[in-house]
Amino acid sequence: MTSANPGKHLLGSLYRLPDGRGGVRVEDVYDTGIDDLWSAVTDPARLVNWIAEVTGDLTVGGAVKTIFTSGWSGPGRIDVCEVPHRLLVTLAPGTDEETVIEAELFAEGERTRLVVEERGLPAEETFYHGAGWQAHLEDLAAHLAGQPAGPWKERWQELTPAYRELA
Repeated sequence: MTSANPGKHLLGSLYRLPDGRGGVRVEDVYDTGIDDLWSAVTDPARLVNWIAEVTGDLTVGGAVKTIFTSGWSGPGRIDVCEVPHRLLVTLAPGTDEETVIEAELFAEGERTRLVVEERGLPAEETFYHGAGWQAHLEDLAAHLAGQPAGPWKERWQELTPAYRELA
């Protein structure tokens, strides 16, 4: 998906944590039930269509390997899995690059709201991550509509200036 004016439709916000690190929060509402959206954000066969290839031990406490469409790859650990409402994953656990990704799902009638936060980012880089998360959520919308993901890097580049203004 692309937009002629990406700054008008930002899905996210950026914030600074007390420890000086940063965070990103993005959210959107999808035209699908909570069980289908939960499947889209947890099933590796579906994740690969919009955000990442995920392999490994997909249980709480399990170690996984992720290869994101953004190009980042590395280890992760599943910390919380409360079907179908909350998933918490630590990326690069135990390293200087450690971040926490939390996804929460809320049923809204026949639709479902997805809120994703990534915390522990270098504060000066949060705008890059905000643009990246929005591009991922737009690819999720495409996946749910039965369409292929867009060109992630192009969309990230398009959104980055608008998120830089939020930083």
